[in-house]
Amino acid sequence: QVQLVESGGGLVQPGGSLRLSCAASGSILRINAMGWYRQAPGKQRELVATITSGGSTNYADSLKGRFTISRDNAKNTVYLQMNSLKPEDTAVYTCNVDGVIYTRGVVVRNDYWGQGTQVTVSS
Repeated sequence: QVQLVESGGGLVQPGGSLRLSCAASGSILRINAMGWYRQAPGKQRELVATITSGGSTNYADSLKGRFTISRDNAKNTVYLQMNSLKPEDTAVYTCNVDGVIYTRGVVVRNDYWGQGTQVTVSS
């Protein structure tokens, strides 16, 4: 299995910045895409950004220019730098990993999700 540990969430004032981290561990053979999603109260989960193993990125149109996704392949870690935060960015942010593991003699590819970290933007 793959364990995902997220950190970096919290309370920040409008206009402030936060950096989220998500570290993957376990019987990992390879990690393909990594990404961040968010879910605000009363809303559906939405894509924030993804990044491939080669570094190609994809962002929600509304977040381009404020959020930056990056990864450290040596550490199996994905980051989300969030700048100029707005109250509407308040949500639970969850990381996602498309990973390949070796378990019980079988190679398995699956999607793995973190537990989520709360980001609250408020004065």
